[in-house]
This record gives sequence, structure tokens and C-alpha cells, in this order.
Amino acid sequence: MKQSLILSISLLFLSTFYVTGQTKQDSLDIRQVALDYIESQHNANPEQFERAAHPRMVKRTFWTHKKTGKEYLRESFTDYMILLSKTYNQDGKRFPKDPKKEVIILDVFDKTASVKLIADEWIDYMHIVKLNEKWKVVNVLWQFNDSEKH
Repeated sequence: MKQSLILSISLLFLSTFYVTGQTKQDSLDIRQVALDYIESQHNANPEQFERAAHPRMVKRTFWTHKKTGKEYLRESFTDYMILLSKTYNQDGKRFPKDPKKEVIILDVFDKTASVKLIADEWIDYMHIVKLNEKWKVVNVLWQFNDSEKH
């Protein structure tokens, strides 16, 4: 009796994880969203960025005020990032020929994911959400590898 109760509870517990866990397709889609985010800058492709980002995405970093030396939080939003993706690498000289774009999925639970993107000169920590069956970047916290550049 005790063993069957333990087995029943264990199966219920495991089935809960299965229902709320990520699928292989979710992992592929999350990775593609992170790649679309960075490759939109590599390729000067704003449509690729729009595919990756939620319209209300916010990107943050710390920055240093040049005159006072004080650090502050700097924010960018989706509309600015769309413009940036179109113009940042327009001449094709901002990134190496084969740019680094390592995507590490840190955690996924149901419709939310945390991702670390390692690029050549910076890292991005992303929160990605699944809305209406599509994964979208909603938050980004980033910094240059050399924090003195901020």
C-alpha cells in the first residue's frame, strides 16, 4: 500500500513537470529568437529583429556619465532597436566575418525562458516569453566584456 502511494505521488509529480516543461521545439524556437536578435544587427535586418522582439521589449545596461563619472541605468526600447538593427552594421564593419553568437538557455518554465547570449564584445541576459504560440524577447540586460567601455 505504502509503495503504491509513493509510486502514485511520484507519477503525479513527474507528469506535472512534463506538462509545464519545455519541448524540443520550444528549445529550438527560443534559440532562434536569440539568434534573430543578434543576427539582425549583424545583417542590418530590422525585420529579423521585429520577429524576435516583443513590441514592449526593454533593453538595459549600466552606463557612465562622462562629465560626472556617475553610473546610471540606460534603457532602449523596441522601436530604437529596430532602427539600430537597420543602421548599426550597414557598412558591414562592426562585427568580425564570423561573429560569435553563443546561445545558452539557462532556464525554461512553461512560457518563460532565461537565456544568455555571448557575442564578440558583450553579453546579453534575456527574458523570453511565449505569447500566442510565439517566443519573444521582452527584457535584455547587457554589458560589454570590458565594462570600462560603458
